[in-house]
Amino acid sequence: MSVTVLGAGIGGLSAAHYIKKLSLKPITILEATDRVGGWINSHKFDDGLIFEAGPRTIRPKGLPGANTLEIVEELGLEKFLKPIDSQHIAAKNRMIYAKGQLCLLPSSLPSIFTKRPPFEESLFNVITKGLKARRFEKKDDESIYDFVERQFGTEVADYLISPMICGICAGNAKEISVNFLMSNIFAHEQKHGDLIKGFFMSKLAKKDKFPTVMSLRLANRAKKERWNIYSFDGGLEIFPRKLAVLLQQRNVKIQLHSPCDKIEFLSNNVVNLHCGDEIRDTEYVVSSLPSFKLAETVQDQHPTLANHLKSIPFVDVAVINFQYNDPELIKQPGFGVLVPPKEKLPILGIIFDSCCFDMEDQTVLTVMMGGHWFRELFGNDPDPENLKKIALENIEKILGINAEPNKAQVNIHRKCIPQYTLGHLARVKAIRQYIAEKKLPLGVCGASYDGVGVNDVILSARHAAKPFYL
Repeated sequence: MSVTVLGAGIGGLSAAHYIKKLSLKPITILEATDRVGGWINSHKFDDGLIFEAGPRTIRPKGLPGANTLEIVEELGLEKFLKPIDSQHIAAKNRMIYAKGQLCLLPSSLPSIFTKRPPFEESLFNVITKGLKARRFEKKDDESIYDFVERQFGTEVADYLISPMICGICAGNAKEISVNFLMSNIFAHEQKHGDLIKGFFMSKLAKKDKFPTVMSLRLANRAKKERWNIYSFDGGLEIFPRKLAVLLQQRNVKIQLHSPCDKIEFLSNNVVNLHCGDEIRDTEYVVSSLPSFKLAETVQDQHPTLANHLKSIPFVDVAVINFQYNDPELIKQPGFGVLVPPKEKLPILGIIFDSCCFDMEDQTVLTVMMGGHWFRELFGNDPDPENLKKIALENIEKILGINAEPNKAQVNIHRKCIPQYTLGHLARVKAIRQYIAEKKLPLGVCGASYDGVGVNDVILSARHAAKPFYL
């Protein structure tokens, strides 16, 4: 009997990687599309230019960051690393577009004492006034917007938290659960009745320990050199591609064009996977599929589980890349600019790719559009050329760039980012509890459950391999 992993994105590949370390069982990865990598997709042109259609950087911080760097080290990718340290302009300059202008957000202790737009006073004064007026409300869950508003005031919620949520998950902060970003602080605030006390109690709380078997060499290097983010020479997609090659060298089968339509759990500890006209037998399944896709495969036999899986919402995002031959177009360099929903513009933000990494005599920008507001803004089936036109109009409005791009690429990603709306932790708990109670030989990992970032997905894959620990 074998183990079957559904999906060859970074989550599925990582799950196979961890299981292979722990088990001698044959492993097969089934991927519905014609490529590995999932949403990590680096399009390389003949002249060496790279457009990232999905994630482009990874953060090295904490246990999730160290866990990812351990795989980077195992893959021999250290020589391809492109780190950005905390003193780099892209690390220091983070902007929003508000009240008709680009606003540089505070990035150092002295800067929080200086009045700068869009705030009416210094950020220190804004936060201090908010803390004095903060109120405690007993809740099981709360939107991240409401939590921040009652603790720090409306300005902080509108101009810091809301655009940040747009950048993280293309979501509406007024619907995203506070447990998505601040679970420990929220839990301690609810327990002790005060944010400040809750904050310090969360710092004293027991934290995740680094597994003793984990290699921390690269993580320690990142800490010593004060990395802020990193990518790879050749694009982020080199990461899943190298991982796929390593797995195949270790006799893991990766089968493309192999969608799984239905999962049938039999009483004799056998799982039947219906893949088109073929039925495959396996002993255990790890699904890295988006929760709504997994729901379709278990709907007939386990409708309750399917309903739990379908209750996690997803949003569409358009990612539009532009390349200009003029290297001097960006007047205020930095990582990029986010647009608060309060501004009611049809974009989420713009990433300054050529500021983050040296791209030699050119300007490269990526515009993110839609998310929670995709259908409201663009309908169900927008014309890519119209999306490109809207993106260029907003580049001109926000950055003052009206040049014609030399290259452009429009990517419309359907249901690509899950939304951790109110009650998300309860939904995920219900999914895993159902699987445990029914003793289903099924593990789940991926962005649907424990975090949308690359680090979160890889760490969830490590947890999904726990049944194979000796």
